[in-house]
Formats: sequence, C-alpha cells, structure tokens
Amino acid sequence: MVEPRQAATRLCRERGLGPAVGVSSLEELVSAEDVDAVWLLVPNHLRVDSMRVIHDLIKTGRARLIGVACEKPLGRTVAEAREMLRLAQDVGLAHAYLENQVYAPAVERGREILWQRGAGVAGRPYLARASEEHSGPHSPWFWRGDLQGGGALLDMMCHSVEVARYLLTRPGADRRSVIPVSVTAHTASLKWSQPAYLGRWREHAGLSGDFDFRPAEDMATGILELRAEEGVPLVIEARSSWAYVGPGLRIKIEVLGSEYSMDIDTLQSPLNLFLSRAVSGPQGEGLVEKQNADQGLMPILEDEVATYGFVAEDRHVVQAFRGNKKPLLSFADGVAVVELLMALYKAAELGRTVTLPDDELEFYVPSVARPRT
Repeated sequence: MVEPRQAATRLCRERGLGPAVGVSSLEELVSAEDVDAVWLLVPNHLRVDSMRVIHDLIKTGRARLIGVACEKPLGRTVAEAREMLRLAQDVGLAHAYLENQVYAPAVERGREILWQRGAGVAGRPYLARASEEHSGPHSPWFWRGDLQGGGALLDMMCHSVEVARYLLTRPGADRRSVIPVSVTAHTASLKWSQPAYLGRWREHAGLSGDFDFRPAEDMATGILELRAEEGVPLVIEARSSWAYVGPGLRIKIEVLGSEYSMDIDTLQSPLNLFLSRAVSGPQGEGLVEKQNADQGLMPILEDEVATYGFVAEDRHVVQAFRGNKKPLLSFADGVAVVELLMALYKAAELGRTVTLPDDELEFYVPSVARPRT
C-alpha cells in the first residue's frame, strides 16, 4: 500500500507541479517550515474546522504562517463566516477572501474605463446585472444542503453579488460606501428534482434520500437595493443556475449608467471551433468549463483560468501577503457577502422583502441546509 504522502507527491509530479511535495494532513502542511500561507479550498463544511486547526497550531507555536486565503463562500452561515474572521484576527494572520470574478481582466479593464470615461462625465453607474450559469456541479457534496449550506444560490450567487458590488463601488472608496438596504429573491428546483435527472444523479453522485425530500435549488434570482455614499439609489440584479444547458459555463455581467453601459459575456469568445457530426470522440471539457457538447460550433476560451480571474487573484494575494498589505478582498468582505446571501435565502423563503441590517441573519440557516425533522 502506498503511503499517503508518497501518493500525494507522485500526483504533484504527474500533474506537472514541479518539485512540489505532498503531505498527508493539514497539520503537516501548516507546520512545514517552508510554508508561509495556505489556501483553504476544502468543501464548505470543512472550512471552519480547518481554520480552527490552523488557529490552534499558530496559537501554540507549532506553525508560523503569514496568511490564509479561503475560497468562496467564507462560511455556510453568517456565524460561520464571522468565526473564520475571528480566528484569523486572533492570531494576527493576514487573510484574503477568494472571489475570482473581481480579478477577471475584462472586469478590471471595464471598471477602469467605465468609471473614468462614463461615470467621470455622466455620473456614477446605478444598475449592475450579473449571472453565472452552468449545468450543475461535478462533486456530490455540492448537492447536499447540509454539507454545502445551500444550493445554486450559495454556490454561485456569491460571485454575482460581489462582482456587481465591486463594479458599483467608486474606485478607491471603501466597500462599505455602498450600503445594502433591502433584498428580494426567488429560488426553485426546476430541473434536477425531475425523476429522470434525480435518478441519474442518485446513481452518479450518491445523493441521499434527503435530496428527494428537500432538493437543493438549481436556480435563484435576487434583487438587491443599495445606497451609494452620496445617497444615490443603486440596484443589483443577480441570477444563478445549475440548470443552464449551453456550450458551457456562462458568466454575464452588465453595468448601466445614465449615458453608458458595459457588457461582458464569457461565451462570446473570439475563438470558435466547428466540429461536424462525423467527428466524434470521448466527452471532455477541453474547450470550456462545464462543456455540454463535443460537436457543432463551440466557443473556446484559450486561457480559462486567466479569463475567470484566477491567475490575477492568486498573484494579487501572494503579493499582498509578501508585502504586508491588505488584499483587495479580506475575510471581512467574505462575511459581508454571506450576510447578503443569507438575506436572499430568507427573502425567498418568506416570500417578501428583507430589510437590512437584520440581526436574525447571524444564525439563519437556509431551509435546504436545516436538519430534517
């Protein structure tokens, strides 16, 4: 039997990661003398426990990390997200919330020109629309409300809410200068609770009977009303779906001002490939993430990890940690995003507008994530 560390090292080598060395536990990784920062990419239900391990190792002098970065969402509830922030602050760790879309080159360049030329002449933007849609996650835990914390809303609307909030925030201004006022939302399970699809996923992903009883939502829409620092009303329209079937993952972002607009669509690629029905081969995702076809006219994202912002995100966080500077997004931003997502879930559950701030959101749990009674 191959020892776990040896197996991990071999996997690193096979995947072209250079002289990377595998470890057999989080404790071993965090305690290593040549590790200065860690990225928490584990499933949602393991993040707080992982952060507690890191906190304990630093508190007891067994680790000397500089910083920690955590993938979205920061927690399954506001209380979990706030605990992540508290643990990092308690041991003086630099912390970064990983939300890749704000680092996407199109978003960065579009925001720069929009504020310089559009807002600079015709006033600030007042409406942002953002959506992310694909045909469903690959990993089984995403479909478990108790593990993931929700469904498509928690999984993906975190992207849309934060990138829209970012685009509506004046460059150089504090993120808190755009103040949430109220939210309304709707969620539903439209596709994956149908018998044909439910049966397929039960077999493929090992879904439990709870999915039949309380399926995770596969679509969500939300409207967030905000107020700018100068009192101007702002609106965010967000949409997420695990029930979209197209060439692959689609991210759409729009910003509107009184005399200008901006539009981003990741599937409107400058590179396309056509394959006739005579061309066949194994299924894959070599052209675009969440690819749903292997024939016909297909867009190709020549560098997906850069297009979606991952390259710039990681570079920015590493440079911030090295330079002892605050990253663009910290755990505090992660808490703010989870608070907005919980407000959206509560609005959808109650079927009414939720006014912010709302003290009840601290320990609110979406219905799909609650224990079955």
